[in-house]
Amino acid sequence: MDKIVIKDLEVFGNHGVYKEENVLGQKFLVSAEISLSTRKAGITDALELSVDYGKVCQFINEFMQKNTFKLIEAAAEHLVLGIFAHFEFIQSVKVTIKKPWAPIGLPLDYVAVEIERSWHRAYVALGSNMGDKLKYLEDAVKAIENDVNCKLLKISDIIVTEPYGPVEQDDFLNGCMMIDTLYTPQELLRFLQKLESEANRVREIHWGPRTLDLDILLYDDLVTSDDELTIPHPEMHKRSFVLEPLKQIAPNAIHPLLHQRIRDMI
Repeated sequence: MDKIVIKDLEVFGNHGVYKEENVLGQKFLVSAEISLSTRKAGITDALELSVDYGKVCQFINEFMQKNTFKLIEAAAEHLVLGIFAHFEFIQSVKVTIKKPWAPIGLPLDYVAVEIERSWHRAYVALGSNMGDKLKYLEDAVKAIENDVNCKLLKISDIIVTEPYGPVEQDDFLNGCMMIDTLYTPQELLRFLQKLESEANRVREIHWGPRTLDLDILLYDDLVTSDDELTIPHPEMHKRSFVLEPLKQIAPNAIHPLLHQRIRDMI
């Protein structure tokens, strides 16, 4: 991946644990490595197909001046989110914030925090078979679309399917969405569970009726499993109500364990 590098941009800010730091302020040095493809910009010589590093520098300067954080860890985290939100084409960002005047009472060059965050491609299944089913699904899609840590890329048609499992219940509305997310898998799980909870999802009967069901199917090429989350979803290859809408938006996505394309798994 190509990179645009900004090294030790000198800015002034009021970040720190101590009150004096918040009032008087101090110097910070901010570096950023922005990963993206610069090929189109390089071939065409068109700035609009790349990231304007001058505007990134102005954004960093304004961000560090307008906000106040106790920890440079928090300043770095929010700065990265701001860069993602304000500039296109970026795949990942590494930010280093140096604090040369850190009040520790000992001689040093600086203390620093360095973080790197990237977009990750995830596929999420959604379903509902209680109450106003379509509204539950639409509200969930809107909440994901409006979250700063997610970009909604595609959503399938909503299909009507018979319930899965032994419990007698109403038909489901099902679909799938493709998103890019800055969340880790566990963070994405907690975010989706929060949306389910807000839709009054009750987990009483396994494979029972539910107002909203949001399942992570795939997350990059990740293969992982713990007590809370298994990726790829362990049942997805058995469920036509998952594979049919997923095929509509990502027919060539590959299951990292079965090594099959979605269009061939059906």
